[in-house]
Amino acid sequence: MRKNLRAFFEQTFSCAPLFVARAPGRIEFVGNHTDYNGGQVLGAAINRHVWVALAPRRDGRRRLVSAAGGDVVTLPNGGEKKQRGEKSWANYPLGVLVALRAFGRRVPAGFDLAVMSDLPAGAGLSSSAALEVASALVFLAAVGEWDVPPEAVAEIARHAENNFVGVPCGLLDQAVSCLGRRGRLVLVDCAGPRFSTVPLPAGARFWIFNTHAKHALVEGLYAARHRECRSAARALGGPLLAAVTPAILAANRDKLSLLLFRRASHVVGEVARVNATITALQVGNLATAGKWLSASHRSSKRLFENSTTELDFLAARLARTPHVFGARLTGGGFGGAVLALASPKFSAAQARAVVAAYGNKFGTAPDVLRLRAAGGAALVRD
Repeated sequence: MRKNLRAFFEQTFSCAPLFVARAPGRIEFVGNHTDYNGGQVLGAAINRHVWVALAPRRDGRRRLVSAAGGDVVTLPNGGEKKQRGEKSWANYPLGVLVALRAFGRRVPAGFDLAVMSDLPAGAGLSSSAALEVASALVFLAAVGEWDVPPEAVAEIARHAENNFVGVPCGLLDQAVSCLGRRGRLVLVDCAGPRFSTVPLPAGARFWIFNTHAKHALVEGLYAARHRECRSAARALGGPLLAAVTPAILAANRDKLSLLLFRRASHVVGEVARVNATITALQVGNLATAGKWLSASHRSSKRLFENSTTELDFLAARLARTPHVFGARLTGGGFGGAVLALASPKFSAAQARAVVAAYGNKFGTAPDVLRLRAAGGAALVRD
């Protein structure tokens, strides 16, 4: 990928990049919408990446291009104008520039920047966070800041998404992309935030089934869930739902509308499922961990209503397939992909059978990715 990116960069800009970074996508293992509610969430960095290359410019112009297609985005005199339409992908690196200054850090005045990826967009694998993190690394390198802690990079990237892109996400995506470790899950306690890792049992395998079906209003729906959770927390007397216990929720049921009670029930239950999953993983019990993943999906479907018919079909079909411990939507929902936690005995033939069943029902075929837990983002040196 690095060689291809370098060739693309040189072909586009007629010069070589000086800085290259890669950042992995992530699997949301369990902890659906708990992050911005102040809870814990488990994720894994994966062996699919967004790559960003940069060469500084002296004239202050900023040019950005993606190998996925489209024209070069050109901004004169150090501009950071928000982009629309097919150029809106550039808002992720541009938002990082704004965020860097908000955190008191320098930014390069002018640059050429190119992006290449083997991480599918729209699959719930956080390609946007990976782009933000990789962009932050090359921007920091361009001004000589080589040793910024990964936790700080994650905060910068999240600030970009919240305040420039306009998605009120929690810290999970950026933190896992920065802090991933091979063979381990990243545990983010968003109340701190605090970061640690949880060993992944050797017999665990990740399979992703990407539906490519995504709700047209996904960003608005995500923001609506965020507002609903805030409203529920305020009605229960606290700023965040993660502090609410099941007993408190039950005792204060009459303070919530049915809608807000369902949203709060999902988050409160999901906090408990994260803790139960950690306990199961620590003793190597993948069967129990898988049951909690499947329970998470049922709650997303029934209480949080951020699933789709396609995701529900895949999660149910996979959960009853031999050698699959459990399955759930991964990411914010409203489309995207399903994660299956499987044993090494789960085969490509079984995956093809799931794809065929999906095709018979929906007339399309999901993409299938077999992934592993990988290391976090880094600058890549020749």
